[in-house]
Amino acid sequence: MENEIFIDTIETYNNIWGLETRHPLVAVVDLNGLSPTAEPAEVTYHYGIYSLWLKQTYCGDITYGRLPYDYQEGTVTSFAPGQTIHVKHAPDYVPSAVGLLFHPDMIHGTSLGRDIRQYSFFDYSSREALHLSENEKAIFRDCLDKIRQETERPADSHSRKLICRNIELLLDYCMRFYDRQFNTRRDANLDILTRFEDELNSYFHGSALRDGLPSVKYFAERCFLSPNYFGDLVKKETGRTPQDFIQTKIIELSKEELLGTKKTVSEIAYGLGFQYSQHFNRYFKRNVGRTPSEYRREMA
Repeated sequence: MENEIFIDTIETYNNIWGLETRHPLVAVVDLNGLSPTAEPAEVTYHYGIYSLWLKQTYCGDITYGRLPYDYQEGTVTSFAPGQTIHVKHAPDYVPSAVGLLFHPDMIHGTSLGRDIRQYSFFDYSSREALHLSENEKAIFRDCLDKIRQETERPADSHSRKLICRNIELLLDYCMRFYDRQFNTRRDANLDILTRFEDELNSYFHGSALRDGLPSVKYFAERCFLSPNYFGDLVKKETGRTPQDFIQTKIIELSKEELLGTKKTVSEIAYGLGFQYSQHFNRYFKRNVGRTPSEYRREMA
C-alpha cells in the first residue's frame, strides 16, 4: 500500500523529522544529517502549504505529476498548496537540504498574499528546477537566516510583517535567478520555440476541427513542460505570451480562408476549432475591428 502524507500544517512536517515547531505558520528547516522519524523510503506528499528547498545532494527520485524533476546538487525545488509530490529515496539517502515552509494563512492580507501568483515557479514541474551558482546559494541561505531569526525571537507587532517581507525577498531573488537560467539555456529555449511553432501549425491543419480551439496547456504538454514554465519561457524569449501566438495564428488563418477560399464564415469557424460561428465573429471583430463578412467584402 502506498504511503501518503498530507502536509497541511508546519507542525505536521516538523513531526516527520522530530523538529521543534517554533512558529505555527512558518519554518526554516535544515535537514543536514537528520534521520526522518516518520518518513518512509517511498512516499507521496500532498501539500497544503508552500515550500522552497535548496537541495544540496541527490536524495532520490522526485516526481511531480508524471514526469521527474531535473534536480541535482545546488538545486531549488518549490511546491505549493494543492500539489502532490512522489518521492523515492536513494538506498544510501542522507538528507542534505535547507528550506522554507509557510502556511497560506501566514500571508493572507499582506502584499505577498496579493502577489503570490506572480511567483509562477511554484507551478513549474518537469525539467524545470532552478540550478544555483555558489553566489546565488549564499543569497538563498542569507534570506533563510533572516526569516529563521525572526521565528526564534519573541513575537511582537512587527514580526509577521518582517517575516512576510523576507519571504517575499527570497521569492524575488528566485525570480531573478530563473531569469538568469532562462538566458543561459537560450539554445534549448529556441528549440522549444521551434517546436511550439511546428505544433501550432500542425494543430490547425489537423486537430482543430475535431478537438476545438487549443489551449496553452496543450502546447506546453507537447513540449514536456508545465504551462507556467512554458508561458514564462515564451514570454522571456519573444516578449509575447503563448496565447498571443495562438491568437495571431487564428487571425492569420482566418484571413487566408476568407480571401483565398469560398468557404462560408461558419465553415471557416468550425475548421479553426470554434464551436459556434457567432463566437468566431466576435473573436475576429475584437482583433481585426471588422466582422469576417465585412473583412471579406472590403478586401475582395
